[in-house]
Amino acid sequence: MPGVTHDDAPLLADLMPWSVAPPRLGRDWPVAPDPAALRDRWAALLTADGPDRETLFEPTRARTARSAVGQLPGRAGDTQKLIRASGPCPEPVRVLRAPFDEQWLIPDHRLIDAARPELWRVADERQVFVVQTPDALLATSLIPVLPGGRVRPLYRRPGGAEPNLAPGLPGHLTARLGCAVTAADVLAWTLATVRPDLTVPLTQDREVWARGVELGRRVLWLMRRDGDRPKLPGGRRPYVRAPLPARPLALHYDRDEEALHLDGGRISPVPAEAWEFEAGGVRVLEQWFAARVGPAGPGALAGIRPHAWPQAWTSELLELVTVLALMAELRPQRADLDVTTPVTASDLRAAGVLPVPAAARRPASVLGAREEGPEGQLALV
Repeated sequence: MPGVTHDDAPLLADLMPWSVAPPRLGRDWPVAPDPAALRDRWAALLTADGPDRETLFEPTRARTARSAVGQLPGRAGDTQKLIRASGPCPEPVRVLRAPFDEQWLIPDHRLIDAARPELWRVADERQVFVVQTPDALLATSLIPVLPGGRVRPLYRRPGGAEPNLAPGLPGHLTARLGCAVTAADVLAWTLATVRPDLTVPLTQDREVWARGVELGRRVLWLMRRDGDRPKLPGGRRPYVRAPLPARPLALHYDRDEEALHLDGGRISPVPAEAWEFEAGGVRVLEQWFAARVGPAGPGALAGIRPHAWPQAWTSELLELVTVLALMAELRPQRADLDVTTPVTASDLRAAGVLPVPAAARRPASVLGAREEGPEGQLALV
């Protein structure tokens, strides 16, 4: 991110006013890097009866196997109390578990202490969730289940309707810049220029704006990883040079070889910038690897894991190296983006864009279909 300054740049919290805490799972076992392991965990849970099932579930004050819970918005599924449940595992869905780490979740409201239904109601192919972390902003198309921080959806309603922006902001920037400004443009600019203090310097310089938006779109594409897959130039693409073992236990980087070693397995070339890429003070590649081979979380179900390294993880690791290398290449461009002729928070207040109305900080009413409540009852929201 660009460095901290003390100018009158507006706060991200004012530009994207509606935010939600990430879902709080309450237990580790409903999320995993491997969807097959989740199905095995579900089968083990439902094989147990009575007190044994309750113990395996890992009850908390917010949720037990006897809790009456409604359907997770946008998801088909049973609402019978889990203590009596039967049937197959709900189809796991992709979620963002840690920075740049996409894992799988059993999308069942009965398993999640605080699911944040308002996020699930607006999740679709158009949505982008902006996630605050201690040292960066992330953007994802997936439901984020990272601990801490805040989640700011780009749109307040499904289908890309009603941008989660200060009312009047796109129109004000359109008038100042002399070009059309969309919600997606504001998001791209934000990802390119946001500072560690979560202020977002705006500009009325059309050329600077265009450069920032183009840069932010590249950042967004790399973070979302949808559409065309990112690739490094031919001679810089990482490949498996020595087969990965069935159960790698250690990860090591050789800077001279630009190689990532997983026990006897080897992937190269891996740029040093990808290896050193950090989020929250932790190397992303090390965190990703530890989530797959490190000690299992507490509880018997979390211990059900793949017996061998799945091929899908190798593909994901190669793509992650690529993403981190390309993200690192963008850092100098983001740092060099000189925000001239600013549009300040005072300017936005004078134009009536700020302060935002209280309603803009609350979720919109988005129900287009009925949601099933506990034990099959109709839920009125």
